[in-house]
Amino acid sequence: MDLTSIIHMQPGKRGGQPCFIGTRISVNDVLDYLASGMTNDEIIVDFPELTAAHIRAAIECAAP
Repeated sequence: MDLTSIIHMQPGKRGGQPCFIGTRISVNDVLDYLASGMTNDEIIVDFPELTAAHIRAAIECAAP
């Protein structure tokens, strides 16, 4: 997946954290939600601007 098509960093927006394009939701937010036990579906319900592709991108971004 080309992460630059879905994730970007912008100085002054969320402290320069990587965020999903068109949102103020950071990759770390999604990773924290997953770590706390939320499912992909629960995240998408709470944040309808996100899709399963966004969640996959967050995981891929965090993978070494």
